[in-house]
Amino acid sequence: MTTDISPAAPSPAPPPTAEAQPGREQSLLQQILSGSWLVSVLAIVLALLLGGILIAVSDAEVIAAAQTIGSAPGAFLSTLFSTIGDAYSALFRGAVFDWNARTTERAIRPLTESLVSGTPLILTGLGIALAFRSGLFNIGGQGQVIIGATIAGFLGYALHLPAGVHMLVAALGGLIGGAIWAGIAGLLKARTGANEVIVTIMLNSIAGYLLGYLLKQSWFTHTSSANPQSRTIDASAEMFLLLPPPFRLHIGFLIAILATVFVWWLLERSTIGFEFKAVGANPHAARTAGISVSKVTILVMVIAGALAGLGGAAQVLGTEGKLTGGISGSIGFDAITVALLGRSKPLGTFLAGVLFGAFKAGGYLMQSQTGTPIDIVLVVQSVIVLLIAAPPLVRSIFRLPTPVLKRKEA
Repeated sequence: MTTDISPAAPSPAPPPTAEAQPGREQSLLQQILSGSWLVSVLAIVLALLLGGILIAVSDAEVIAAAQTIGSAPGAFLSTLFSTIGDAYSALFRGAVFDWNARTTERAIRPLTESLVSGTPLILTGLGIALAFRSGLFNIGGQGQVIIGATIAGFLGYALHLPAGVHMLVAALGGLIGGAIWAGIAGLLKARTGANEVIVTIMLNSIAGYLLGYLLKQSWFTHTSSANPQSRTIDASAEMFLLLPPPFRLHIGFLIAILATVFVWWLLERSTIGFEFKAVGANPHAARTAGISVSKVTILVMVIAGALAGLGGAAQVLGTEGKLTGGISGSIGFDAITVALLGRSKPLGTFLAGVLFGAFKAGGYLMQSQTGTPIDIVLVVQSVIVLLIAAPPLVRSIFRLPTPVLKRKEA
C-alpha cells in the first residue's frame, strides 16, 4: 500500500512582536547619534548663518538699503554686515564677556549667567543622553524637571532645617521625585512593552497639570497670594553661591560637573554601564548574553529621571527661589537638543548645555541693544535640532563622506 505523503505547508510567519518596534527605534537613534563632532559644529554654523539671514530680513535699515542695491551695492553690504555683526556681537557680550562694561564684575558676569542658565540643561541633558545611549527615547525630561522642582521647592519652604542640611534634603527630594516619575515609564516599558515615547510625553502633561493644581491649594503654596505661585523657599534651602553678589552662579554648577563625571564613569568604567550600552546597541544580543533587558530599562529610566529631577531642583533652589507654573520653562525640551548636539556623550552634553545656556543669557542683551527679536535665538536652536537629527543633510550640504557603520549581528 502506497501512502502519498505531501510536503507540509509552511506555517505562516508570526506577526511582528512588540520587540520589533524598539529595534527600528534603536536603528533610527543610532543613525542620529552616528554623526561626528564635525557634523555638530557644522550644524551650529549653518544655524548661525540662517539666523543671520533672519536678522537681516527683520531689520528696517537692511530692507531700506536693499531697495537701492542696484545703485549703491556697497552701502547695502555695509549695512547688512553691520547689522548682523552688531546682533551677534551683542549676543556674545551678553553670554561670554562684555568688553563695554565699566567694571570687571559686569564684564565677566555674562559668562556666569550662561553657566547658571546651562546648569539645569546639563543635568537634564545628561539624563536624556544616558537613555539615548541605552536605546531608549526619554522624551519626558520636561515632566521629570517639573516633578523634581515641585518636590524640591515644597521641601524648601515647608520644612525648617539648618542651612546645608535643608538644601541637601530638598535637592534629594527633587532627585527622588524625578527618578520615580521616569521609573513609571521604565516599568511600563519593561513589563508591558509600552512605547516610552508616548508614555513619557503623557507624563509631561500630567506633571504640568499636577503642578497647576497644586499651586491653587493653600496647603501647598503656604501663601494667600491670588497668583499661582508658592511662598519663597527658606534661605537655608537655597543653593550656595560660588561667587558673591551680584553673581548668581551657585553650587548647582559644581553638581552638574560631578554629574557629568558620574555619567562618564557609569558608561565607560562600570559593569552596569556596559550592560546599558549593550542593550542600547542590540537588546536581542544582550538578552542572549544573559543581560536582563527589563532590569536595564527600568534602571536607566530611574537614573535618567533622577538627573532630570536634580536639574529641576537646581532651577528652583538655585535660580527661581519659588514655584510657579512656568518653573521648568522649556528646559526638558531644550535638553533633548543638548543631548543630541553632544552626541549623547557626557562631555559633549556638558558643552552643549553651556552653549544653550549662553544662547539664553545672550539673547536678552541682543534684543535690548539691537532690537533683534529673541525668537531668532529659538529659531537657531530649532535649526540645530533639525540638522542634528538629519546628519545626512549636513553631509550633503558640505559634501562630507558618509561614514561606514559596522553592522551588529544579533
